[in-house]
Amino acid sequence: MQARRVLALLIAILFVSVATPLVAQRNNDNNKPPSAPPQRSAQEQADIQALVQAVEVQLLSDVGITVPPPGSQPPATPPTAKPLTLGTPDKTSGDVPVTWDSNHFVKGQTDTYIPFTLQLDKATLPSGAAIWVRIVNAEQAAAFASMVTSPARQGNNNKNQPPARATFAWDNGSFTDVPEGGKLQRAIQLRPGQYVAYIAVKEKSAAAAGNARGSDRNRNDKNAPPAAAAPGKVGVLRHEITVPDYAQGDLTTSSVIVARSVEQVAAPPSDQESNPYVFGPMRIVPSPDGKFGKSAELSVIFWIYGAQAAASGKPDVTIDYNFYQKMGDSEKYFNKTAPQQLNAQTLPPEFSVAAGHQLPGSLVVPLTSFPAADYRLQITVTDKASGKSVMQSVNFTVLPV
Repeated sequence: MQARRVLALLIAILFVSVATPLVAQRNNDNNKPPSAPPQRSAQEQADIQALVQAVEVQLLSDVGITVPPPGSQPPATPPTAKPLTLGTPDKTSGDVPVTWDSNHFVKGQTDTYIPFTLQLDKATLPSGAAIWVRIVNAEQAAAFASMVTSPARQGNNNKNQPPARATFAWDNGSFTDVPEGGKLQRAIQLRPGQYVAYIAVKEKSAAAAGNARGSDRNRNDKNAPPAAAAPGKVGVLRHEITVPDYAQGDLTTSSVIVARSVEQVAAPPSDQESNPYVFGPMRIVPSPDGKFGKSAELSVIFWIYGAQAAASGKPDVTIDYNFYQKMGDSEKYFNKTAPQQLNAQTLPPEFSVAAGHQLPGSLVVPLTSFPAADYRLQITVTDKASGKSVMQSVNFTVLPV
């Protein structure tokens, strides 16, 4: 019954967007009209100021620019920026622990949709978290450094000239409670390429006495000076992201999501960024660690891209699922399931490759017969029309109970 329910939900999202564009939370591209900023209280605006400052200090440090202490004079000679270095491991700084737990890549309507999970320390954020996410590529980092160090900015006294604005791949903040266990999920949307994410987190400041949100309508700009400083500890995470290009037309798949459960939702959420694993009528609850009891079920969900149309006009795809039990440094074949067929006989009549409909792959397996051990699930997708195949693997563990 579980398998049929998951498959029915996957079929239901064939003809709707797999990932709703995060238009309202997108980047600050100067070529697009700005959207109305959310109303922020003075303390929220102060939190945003503190987060953005922490992000920019880290970003500028990565390109060789040291931000002088507040109140000090800028250097007589503007510093020279160096290129943003890619290919380095995650780095954290500050007093609030924040790490990148996991993420998945899914083809969206336009760009690549990326739901991700951060690991926070709830004990250091008892009043909730203020978060700022800025994502840049090497060119954007260089442009931002040039803007910051330009002589025109250093000595600009022309009040009639608006300040320059930098463009980033993503630049957005939010306020939220920290879930039990500290795993916070969010979503971003990026074009293919290499990026560095700078994520700043601090405890949300308490609202000042008598300061209602609606009475401070002029404080909606992260560049506006706050009414008061936002005390509190801040942590910054630097994490690199390489986004795949799903528009090339080659046979490939999204990331494989190992799920703890799949639930039906009555209506799509109003805030997709805070509900990153809702796809159409389906909410996926990813497994936090890939560990399952013997009484549980293993659920995997993914999407297939680049399958060609067969003579029927529809894809003709076979998905094979093979399980391997790990034995120290080696592994042995354990079992397999019946192949999943996606073709003219199993797909809805209205399914169309030309219309951009996405093929879903899914598997739900009871783990009762699996001995307690570590396993690798090998997923092989074969497109019979083109003769091409692609393989993915996921690891999971079956616990004794």
